[in-house]
Amino acid sequence: MGRIVVSDNVSLDGVIEDPAGDEGFRVGGWVGLIKDREEVNKLTLDEALGTEALLLGRRSYEWFAARWPSRSGELADRINSLPKYVVSSTLERPDWNNSTVLKGDVLDEVFKLKQDLDGEIVVWASFQLVRTLMEHDLVDELRLKIYPVVLGAGGRLFGETSDKRPMRLVSTRTVGGDIAFLTYERVRDA
Repeated sequence: MGRIVVSDNVSLDGVIEDPAGDEGFRVGGWVGLIKDREEVNKLTLDEALGTEALLLGRRSYEWFAARWPSRSGELADRINSLPKYVVSSTLERPDWNNSTVLKGDVLDEVFKLKQDLDGEIVVWASFQLVRTLMEHDLVDELRLKIYPVVLGAGGRLFGETSDKRPMRLVSTRTVGGDIAFLTYERVRDA
């Protein structure tokens, strides 16, 4: 059975909007270039190598699909070769190789995906999708790279939920001297 792993860059105040700075958000670009951060680049490569598939919302899919196919190198080769599943009711023909659109009920489609795949199904960005998955208890693990910046505005990773979602901290480390890399797993009733 597959495991849904949310892996995101987050500011200290929980913002995930426009980390690269190319979406027009007034305080975007708060991550910098991943290629300029050797430890973050290695962390991303290691995660990609351990990933069975990517699960993305449409907007995040389109952002990645506009950038990664033209890149080269070990990380790009891995990302481009991975199966990619896109949750969308509007995307008709995904252009990025190995991409499949999940069109039905998102909860049913993600549950089926978890049943059909073994290993990690990683969600990058896609905060609206993350909120839906969290609300319906489909997230098994969170991997958060916390950047030392307070933005004061922007789209946040988590929204309101109908109930608490207990998580257990399973790993902490510092990456690149100033980024906290935290891994949490979902605590479910026994």
